[in-house]
Amino acid sequence: MVLTLIGLRPDLEPVRDQILGSSSVPSLDDVFARLLRISSTQTLPFDSTSDSSVLVSQTSSRGGRSGTRGRGQRSHCTYYNKLGHTRDRCYQLHGRPPCTAHVAQSSDSPLPQPPSSSASQASVASVAQPGNASTCLTHTSSLGPWILDSGASDHLSGNKDLFSSIITTSALPNVTLANGSQTVAKGIGLALPLSSLPLTSVLYTPECPFNLISISKITRTLNCSITFSDKFVTLQDRSMGKTIGIGLESQGLYHLTSDSSPAVCISTNAPLLIHNRLGHPSLSKFQKMVPCFSTLSSLPCESCQLGKHTRVSFPKRLNNRAKSPFELVHTDVWGPCRTASTLGFQYFVTFIDDYFRCTWLFLMKNRAELFSIFHKFYAEIQTQFNISIRVLRSDNAREYFSAPFTSFMSHHGILHQSSCAHTPQQNGVAERKNRHLVETARTILLHSNVPFRFWGDAVLTACYLINRMPSSVLHDQIPHSLLFPDQPLYFLPPRVFGCTCFVHILTPGQDKLSAKAMKCLFVGYSRLQKGYRCYSLETHRYFISTDVTFFEDSPFFSATSESLPVSEVLPIPIVSPPDAMPP
Repeated sequence: MVLTLIGLRPDLEPVRDQILGSSSVPSLDDVFARLLRISSTQTLPFDSTSDSSVLVSQTSSRGGRSGTRGRGQRSHCTYYNKLGHTRDRCYQLHGRPPCTAHVAQSSDSPLPQPPSSSASQASVASVAQPGNASTCLTHTSSLGPWILDSGASDHLSGNKDLFSSIITTSALPNVTLANGSQTVAKGIGLALPLSSLPLTSVLYTPECPFNLISISKITRTLNCSITFSDKFVTLQDRSMGKTIGIGLESQGLYHLTSDSSPAVCISTNAPLLIHNRLGHPSLSKFQKMVPCFSTLSSLPCESCQLGKHTRVSFPKRLNNRAKSPFELVHTDVWGPCRTASTLGFQYFVTFIDDYFRCTWLFLMKNRAELFSIFHKFYAEIQTQFNISIRVLRSDNAREYFSAPFTSFMSHHGILHQSSCAHTPQQNGVAERKNRHLVETARTILLHSNVPFRFWGDAVLTACYLINRMPSSVLHDQIPHSLLFPDQPLYFLPPRVFGCTCFVHILTPGQDKLSAKAMKCLFVGYSRLQKGYRCYSLETHRYFISTDVTFFEDSPFFSATSESLPVSEVLPIPIVSPPDAMPP
């Protein structure tokens, strides 16, 4: 009813506003009767809008009330001797208006149904130009033969050539048209308005001059959403987000564009021209702005290649992990660091076994030390595991291509795989490991307000802890436990980096009244000794000891001072006996 009122001609707008503004919503018959009463007292100009409005009024299968009724009186037909209409509007005398509506509805009941909003739109389209339904279809055939209809409960077609397959059974339903006529479907089958839009259970009814797509049925069967605008309608797959159909508005109806329609068959230069006019948007944005080009897979725009060219993405490696330990070793040099460490280091180099993902980290004062460090690492792996490194993968840094380094690799038969220039993605394992190490080191430094000159101790501690953490690449297994299955995970319980600690003094000949411990900064773990690494800011020396007491809740450095904690009151210390081991 609302759509019917919206489609009225301008001189009936006051009536529409009065009906919509009433406190109680009138019935559809009352609205039609009121419009008939007003239209019968006016001289209507012959144009498409006026004819549409009149014929829409006449689509009521119940017979609207006369506009000349008085209080409590109904109009009387002197020809048919019935109430509800007058002689000049008697269907028995004058016949029904042709092509009043073309909305199909499956029903087993012979009673005619009141017109829907889409039936009114179909009536408007059918009389917009003089002629019958076939004339209307001929006028809009370039837009495609299928019409989207929200008032149809089933797909309906009177053209057998539009079916891909059709069957005839004895259980076909009755089809009641909105003009009151009733017929039986002659078949049911499959139609393909578009290759991406199959219509199942389409009723074949030769008496129907239109091919209707039921909106309610297509949204259920194809799981799609339909968006209407003033010029076109778009059908979109909900699960994929892909446009599966486009329709264009013509004479109040939305016609589904076919593959051979002018809206789709556009020259190959047209999308590129529109793309240039819109400022070279991406293909996805371009297809959203111009839906009729939703089937394009690419735009051959040379300007976009020159101005927006991007590098090739590097997908994650799948099942490319080494098959044995030290078959492939990743390496990378990090640095220089702006702040030298306490011992003057500015670089570090990492070696990562691709099979166990265990990491070795060595600090360096300059890049020239790389070859000597790798030589030592190679000898350690060969001695401890009786395995030779087969492939070394690095970036394109010059230190990996020095004469001694290249000669050593050739002599031992090690293949050197290097990434292309400015392509760190090809050495992704080492690059990501270095980032993980630096992020962890930065975090533990900031947590305890430790100065950045202790970054060397922080990255060594980070490497020690990361080797003992589950790895997603290993399906949450621990690299250290896989490489050293007979060793405990921690020789000593881990402590908070940067906390205050007290190291027992073992200097012989010490005065009996002197302090028995010195206050130090905890900076990590020893790789070759079973002890904690502690740093004394008074003597500027490192100590490795197991006789250490930790105040883990008390950082050695405050936020404003590098020497002493702000609070002089310390919590109860946690004493760690030398033989304390994790379970």
